Amino acid sequence: MFKKILLTSILLISSLDAHTAIMTCFDNGDDSITCEGGFSNGSSGSGVRMYVKHDDKKIIEGLMNENSEFTFSKPQNSYEVVFDAGEGHVVSIKGKEIIE
Repeated sequence: MFKKILLTSILLISSLDAHTAIMTCFDNGDDSITCEGGFSNGSSGSGVRMYVKHDDKKIIEGLMNENSEFTFSKPQNSYEVVFDAGEGHVVSIKGKEIIE
């Protein structure tokens, strides 16, 4: 019985701490793109792994800075930006959806 209560408590507590990854990107108008990211509970995206891929190959990699931003040179080909905070916390945006 104690194990059931403990497991139920752990599941309840972990669900209260649940958060969703959030990212938005915009074209700076100078051949660069800036993405901002974080979590629905207000947590910073600072240090989260970022990458840009073309045809499923990573062409740019980096981390969100202390302001939860990631800026990179706009690729000439089609691309996708990925905010990768780990399993269940990955957000991607296709380059064609990023506007000025």
